[in-house]
Amino acid sequence: MTIESILGAIVIGAVIGGLGRLLLPGRQPIGWLLTIVVGIVAALIGTAIAQVMGVATTRGIDWIELIMQVVLAVVGVGIVAGLKRGSRA
Repeated sequence: MTIESILGAIVIGAVIGGLGRLLLPGRQPIGWLLTIVVGIVAALIGTAIAQVMGVATTRGIDWIELIMQVVLAVVGVGIVAGLKRGSRA
């Protein structure tokens, strides 16, 4: 694992996590660091699912893979926000 791949994962995680948070209605009581972590996990899982389905080898932008990653980020942000709200009660 190189510095470039780690920085790339952080940037992609921030974008995917931010899109997931943006698309989830309502307010999420989680910070930006947790949003990035959720985005990184969603990007990794989405890529793995796309590879299993055979859609990760398309030419150009992998729209199906990107959509899977963002949907997983929305679900992940929702779960983490719900857990965070539940711990305050």
